[in-house]
Amino acid sequence: MTQDTPILPASSGAATEAPKPTKKVFVKTYGCQMNVYDSERMGDALSNDGYQAVDSVEAADLVLINTCHIREKAAEKVYSQLGRLAQLKQQRKARGENLMVAVAGCVAQAEGDEIIRRAPVVDVVIGPQTYHRLPVALARARNGERVVETEFPSEDKFDRLPAASAGTIRTRGVSAFLTVQEGCDKFCTFCVVPYTRGAEVSRPVERIVGEAERLAAAGVREVTLLGQNVNAWHGQGSDGREWGLGELVRRLAGIEGLDRIRYTTSHPRDMDDALINAHRDLPELMPYLHLPVQSGSDRILKAMNRRHTAADYLRLVERIRSARPDIALSGDFIVGFPGETDEDFEATMRLIEEVEYAAAFSFKYSIRPGTPGADMDGQVDEAVKSERLARLQALISRQTREFGRKCVGRTVELLLDKPGRNTGQLVGRSPWLQPVIVDAKAGEIGDIVTVRIIETGPNSLFAEPVGPQSGNQGARSFDS
Repeated sequence: MTQDTPILPASSGAATEAPKPTKKVFVKTYGCQMNVYDSERMGDALSNDGYQAVDSVEAADLVLINTCHIREKAAEKVYSQLGRLAQLKQQRKARGENLMVAVAGCVAQAEGDEIIRRAPVVDVVIGPQTYHRLPVALARARNGERVVETEFPSEDKFDRLPAASAGTIRTRGVSAFLTVQEGCDKFCTFCVVPYTRGAEVSRPVERIVGEAERLAAAGVREVTLLGQNVNAWHGQGSDGREWGLGELVRRLAGIEGLDRIRYTTSHPRDMDDALINAHRDLPELMPYLHLPVQSGSDRILKAMNRRHTAADYLRLVERIRSARPDIALSGDFIVGFPGETDEDFEATMRLIEEVEYAAAFSFKYSIRPGTPGADMDGQVDEAVKSERLARLQALISRQTREFGRKCVGRTVELLLDKPGRNTGQLVGRSPWLQPVIVDAKAGEIGDIVTVRIIETGPNSLFAEPVGPQSGNQGARSFDS
């Protein structure tokens, strides 16, 4: 999923008062949920350094682009955007004004000094593991240095970032992301993550719990635990033991006010019994699981270095559904991986038909320089990839619509999280992550209300309130 909206920086939650804002920053975020989280935390650090958020490039003293390396030609798109910023910087300079430009995220990590070489407009390049150093890097840049910070540091960036204040958290919404794990040790042959995010690192239990408690105290009712390989999380507990994700979820479910827990993205090989049992036992753990498989062909899975077979995946799905029968699954699929034949692709289609997904993300394979897949023989023709992707997406779309139709008539708990497009409407998220539109009289943003699904739409569901809103008992209006 991509984000294409500014992420506004936050005021510090540290004991010392943040300096009065004297500078303005515009943050543009691309890519995954973790990039959204990273932008928020960079915002916290910048706010503590005297920056105030603005919603336009023209008003900013600093433009920060948080980049993603997953999409095809990601680096070239960043350079194109930097070219436009160079024109703006020249215009500002002619007026005697200074505009600073910083590039963060995975493209920054992958390109490093090359960005400085190719784009003179850039003052700071900072990787996803070093963004806690951003204020210091900007100070160096203001002294005329062009700064590249992409080394993987020995210190934990999370320990050095200011906590967001309760007021700032409220401006972000009733749902929040919380990074618990970063990096990946799987080395799938199509993926750049191990090279841009580094090895798997798990945050300690008490750090995660403390952040979750602050979120809940500020009115957040749903938290999504993030990691490139989140179910590989094994964090140190205060008891000295190494915990797994299933145990962490149980601990978080006990936090007062935190009513919903999700996590993403998972790898099938790390879906253990403790986590499956957490889905069975905890009503706070939502019945929605993103479990990428990428292909239904064992030959392609082996070439991808996924280290599981299609049968392994299907057996895992059966175990999960046995533990939580109402769970909805989503997945990731890559079509046209080097060497993929028509037979391999049909195996993927059969797997999709057997699993019956509620949603999925699908992509044409594109070469990522530096990954093993880039050097493989048998690169698939672009037209073939396009035809396969269209067929796969049509199948997924049918399954998504069918899942929505099966929800009609169900009574569900709905977390109201934003106004609807039309006056008098609110939008909430179902347990299965679907947007659901309901009359605004059902409750207030931040309430969890009981509704009955009555209709499906192209991109959302429609619902009506059910009887006395017992779901509101104990719920706090987010705006109160």
